Amino acid sequence: MKNIFKKIYYNKYTKISYSISGVDLIIDRMFSKLKKGIYIDLGCNHPIKHNNTYLLHKRGWEGINIDADEKSIKEFKNLRKNDHNISALVSNKKDKIKYYFYHERSALNTVDAKLVKNRKAKPKKVIVRETTTLNDIIENSPYKKSKLNLLSIDIENHEYEALKNFKFKRYNIDCIVIEILNTSYKEIETQNQNLDFILKSNVFKLLKKNDYKLINWVNSDLVFVNKKFKI
Repeated sequence: MKNIFKKIYYNKYTKISYSISGVDLIIDRMFSKLKKGIYIDLGCNHPIKHNNTYLLHKRGWEGINIDADEKSIKEFKNLRKNDHNISALVSNKKDKIKYYFYHERSALNTVDAKLVKNRKAKPKKVIVRETTTLNDIIENSPYKKSKLNLLSIDIENHEYEALKNFKFKRYNIDCIVIEILNTSYKEIETQNQNLDFILKSNVFKLLKKNDYKLINWVNSDLVFVNKKFKI
């Protein structure tokens, strides 16, 4: 009986992380008092595995999931039916650009030529694809007039371009979790990260300019919050 109560106790206070870095535990704690929030997961890849928003989804949150891989989005439509799931390539404007394709469901698929050059693994093919913007996706979603709480963005070194013309003031998102990669290293690993590089990056400067402050950092995932947001 004692072991049963102990198990119940530990299950209550132990949370499983679904993120590759564990950053979802930080996010979940930040929003612990918000039962039903709205997220945007750009570069969502998989509805559960290595996903930054699934922990929130489990406790009632919903939102927009975006990925360039159509197969990924099919899985989201099956497993997260209450979300708005979009297959799209997001950039700073509508255009046609090169998409470096490794394989379906690959986290390596990217539009960044520099990143491809530095990797040992090379893409199977290069496809010319049309892009859209994050602004347009939000405006054509069920959440265009909703309060947006979280933006998680991981699109293989194209994060700055995706946010370059984003309407920060209009959407006023509470928290932005963003991956940042240092392509100056021959091997791009999560351990190859340093504060000096982060502070000089275009991503940091852009978010700081738009009244976001860096409050946490796990491997390559940076956690920024709006200065008006109270944790």
